[in-house]
Amino acid sequence: MAINKEIWISQILEGFYPDDSFLQKPVNYSAFVENDRLHIASAGIDPKVLINNTTYPIKSVGRDDSDNEIVLDKFETENTIVRRPDAIEYSYDKLESVIRQHRATLRKSVAMKAIHAYAPTNDTIDTPVILTTGLATGGRKRMTFADILTLKERFDEAEIPLEERYIVLHPKHVSDLLLEDIELFKELTNIKDGEPFKFAGFGCYSFAQMPTYKTVETVLTKVPFDSEKTAQFASVAFYAKEVMKADGDIYMYASEDDPKERATIVGFDKRFVALPIRGKGVGAIVSDNA
Repeated sequence: MAINKEIWISQILEGFYPDDSFLQKPVNYSAFVENDRLHIASAGIDPKVLINNTTYPIKSVGRDDSDNEIVLDKFETENTIVRRPDAIEYSYDKLESVIRQHRATLRKSVAMKAIHAYAPTNDTIDTPVILTTGLATGGRKRMTFADILTLKERFDEAEIPLEERYIVLHPKHVSDLLLEDIELFKELTNIKDGEPFKFAGFGCYSFAQMPTYKTVETVLTKVPFDSEKTAQFASVAFYAKEVMKADGDIYMYASEDDPKERATIVGFDKRFVALPIRGKGVGAIVSDNA
């Protein structure tokens, strides 16, 4: 009997973005994906607001929107040897045990790519990047609650809306904040009805595979995704309306009744992309060298 790919794929997608994932928050552009490509317009300049204007007619300014084609990234899992897949399909628990590793691998990979994309390249007015200021430990300065307040002030200065601000904390930064005030941080990291508690206006998440930074010609700069990481790891903040994600196709490969393995071999591809929408409303707190 041929393997039922629809059952396996639907199982992969079940709960792909859990409630405690920061990828619940970005704007979802999946509906605009065609053939694993995303077409979005790059919006022109914002109109000026005139206060107590006395000059008419009011000036008209054209808005040039350029079309951008974005090819979704391709994420592939290594193959798994499955004994008797026909029997597994009829048992939720057995099917879930096989699927779990593929889902977890894909989930981690897309989250890594997304949080790296959301992290600013370097410090600007619209994309603040600040350094930690806490006590020195292990060659770095710890993160403090005051550092999050500093980032909050930089977001305010950039006129980023107060609602739907989120920060994704590196686990070591989580430890830093726990050491500073364990009771306060325990409150922040609780999830209630899918929404994290907030500090300084930021809903708090945590993720282990965060981007890193290094100094290039005196400028603190994000390390490219495929490059070797440095010791200056970051926590990343974003305004949810200024970042996006888009899911494309997911495909299952299956080599059935393989004569060498005496089994069926399965693997998965998933297409996905995540990016800042206008290059603003994102920020980072980077571990400073001690």
